[in-house]
Amino acid sequence: MQKQIEAIEQFVRTALAQEHSGHGFDHIQRVVNNARLIQRQVGDGDLTTITLVALLHDVIDEKIVSDVTQARQSVAAVLTQNGIDKMQSTVIFDIIDHMSFSKNINQHQALSLEGQIVQDADRLDAIGAIGIGRTFMYGGAHDGVAYDPEIQPRAELTKANYREPSTVINHFYEKLFKLAATMNTQVAREIATARTQVMQDFVAEYIAEWQGEK
Repeated sequence: MQKQIEAIEQFVRTALAQEHSGHGFDHIQRVVNNARLIQRQVGDGDLTTITLVALLHDVIDEKIVSDVTQARQSVAAVLTQNGIDKMQSTVIFDIIDHMSFSKNINQHQALSLEGQIVQDADRLDAIGAIGIGRTFMYGGAHDGVAYDPEIQPRAELTKANYREPSTVINHFYEKLFKLAATMNTQVAREIATARTQVMQDFVAEYIAEWQGEK
């Protein structure tokens, strides 16, 4: 199976080669590593499924690809070519289709243990020092505003307003500071708590410098 996973990994590397909004192959590598760490700590969950979901979760994401249908067909083909049967492919797609933050706004999606582990791994990479960097990368790639004290954070994210433009700093208040509470596993919650403090310290420093207090 290792050779098949390596072939699928190369497929993902190629598919995301031009991705520069914080969802590139480096993100995928970290999610895979996070997921394997969580799986070891939990002591359960099918590692092959976890690895494949972690590798493929952004390749069919609408914010990354322009043609989701075509992307799904490509993923299905590469899974088949590498010996992944239809039943396991269905499991992989089902997790990917229900694990994203946007799919869980206002309506929690039930996930298998494998899905919970990859969801935690993906959300861990959205926070902490790396999360800070990725947030600014995404804002820059989408012509975002870093900070504007006249634009207040939204009190609640909904499916209707989630994709509406805001500021990079507002994104911390609207989403990132809240992710620790959404983690499924104890190990992820502990890591997320520490990473959240890193972000809170950064945002406090950023605003203080912006306002000329330091």
